[in-house]
Amino acid sequence: MQQTAPLIPEQRRESILRHLQRSHVLSYRQLTELLGVSQMTVRRDVAALEEEGRVSATPGGAKLVSRLIEEPSRAVKQAAGVAEKAAIARVAAGMVSDSMTVYLDAGTTVQAMRPFLQNVNDLTIVTNDLATVQAFLDHPTADLICIGGRVDKANLSTMGRLTRLALSELSLDVAFISSSSWDLAHGVTTPVEAKLEAKRAAIATAETSVLMADSSKYGRFGRYRALRLDELSTVVTDSSLPDAAADALRGADVDLILAE
Repeated sequence: MQQTAPLIPEQRRESILRHLQRSHVLSYRQLTELLGVSQMTVRRDVAALEEEGRVSATPGGAKLVSRLIEEPSRAVKQAAGVAEKAAIARVAAGMVSDSMTVYLDAGTTVQAMRPFLQNVNDLTIVTNDLATVQAFLDHPTADLICIGGRVDKANLSTMGRLTRLALSELSLDVAFISSSSWDLAHGVTTPVEAKLEAKRAAIATAETSVLMADSSKYGRFGRYRALRLDELSTVVTDSSLPDAAADALRGADVDLILAE
């Protein structure tokens, strides 16, 4: 019988966040059973997540922290929720057709669209994500527009006023927006003020706008609100979104797609 490969630390921590999203508070014993690792490993993971401001250690366990103090680095994001991101990216890529002008917001979920766009012809890809630019260099027909601005080195992206000004000169068919924190009450938020401008400028110039964010980010919020969910055309997340959250979003007339 083939054994499942053990999760790397970033994957374990993302799994902890997903379990806490459903239960809010879990004991170390419960987390140990859910992850199939030692309690010492769970304690180290909880300590790392607490240092990032994503969970709070409690006597005997951990609870989810709703407020996002700072965004994880690109390296941490890249390793987390890989299957969920691929499912979301596949659905989002199905909204793209030949000859479109498409904005791809900075983020690993949006970048995951790249393999699903291989056979879409004559695209104009507009992005403020340096890694996404690199990923599309070998696309056979895509025209690339890299949006400039102040560089966020930790997340390999540009942001700020110059990014907004460049986006305002374009006409987009669809803008795919990323977020590390979103929910019905707060909308799309970020702890980094300079990241607001690109998101707002992109949806202002796009005919259609789509949020791509996995369910582990739901219920979290940063200091600054970039967008309300009703400003977006569609929200694509994964099927692990709790039923109560999905029902609330649909009840608020959010066009919600759950990617399997």
